[in-house]
Amino acid sequence: MPHLTSMDTGLSATGAERLGFGVPGYAHPLLAPVEWAELTRPGTPLHWAVLNVADGPGARPDPHCLEAAGKLRNAGVRVLGHLDLCHGSRPFGEIVSDAHRFLDWYKVDGYLLDRCPTDRADLPAVRRTTATLEVILEHADGGHLVLGHGSHPHHRYAEIADQLVTFSGPWAEYRWSQVAEWTADHPPERFVHLVHGVPRTHLDEAMRIARWQGAGTIFFTDRTGDRTGSPEGDRIGQTNPFAALPGYWDEIVSQIGPGVSE
Repeated sequence: MPHLTSMDTGLSATGAERLGFGVPGYAHPLLAPVEWAELTRPGTPLHWAVLNVADGPGARPDPHCLEAAGKLRNAGVRVLGHLDLCHGSRPFGEIVSDAHRFLDWYKVDGYLLDRCPTDRADLPAVRRTTATLEVILEHADGGHLVLGHGSHPHHRYAEIADQLVTFSGPWAEYRWSQVAEWTADHPPERFVHLVHGVPRTHLDEAMRIARWQGAGTIFFTDRTGDRTGSPEGDRIGQTNPFAALPGYWDEIVSQIGPGVSE
């Protein structure tokens, strides 16, 4: 699939014109029922939500995750399976196997490739992975790929995926961050910013930074914690700041405005 325009990314013109949410993965539906229910609220400007069953698809289908994913897809929300690339150290076969499980069990619309490498030297391996995932998704009416770098990668990575996560980290770093010059050659819908520890009083400033730096998809939260914490731990507590709704969810939804889920 090409990766150059808003039509190629699958985002609507409406989504390309304003900020929308990318939810990097809430806790298990049994631990975060409110969070999963909120994602199906009509009018929420949601670009996609990530399903992470057990640091991937798990060993067998989970009926609770199957139900949650089904409700999202029925509401028109794009569901992405979580694939951990382990900064390039994970075997290709394991990644492909997990991708097949996500598609077979949960009918995902694409994948978030978390902890994706950023160096040019790793580009061929990641290109091989994304090309294989595209083939897998071609038969399922899906095909949205997000590379979860967490920082600006080599510019050629923009050629092999629909979106790049060019920032993932705390507000203390985000507010002083700078965008790579090459990103100006691409529209905002190509870039994702995930920021934790954003105080309510700085929410407007955070959104100005996102727009100024050319990000089209965001997730801001006032929760804090270690993003690298084990998914088997307290997923809804302080281990993973993205595991639960921010305290100002209603406020940020209203500020961005109603949207159309794809």
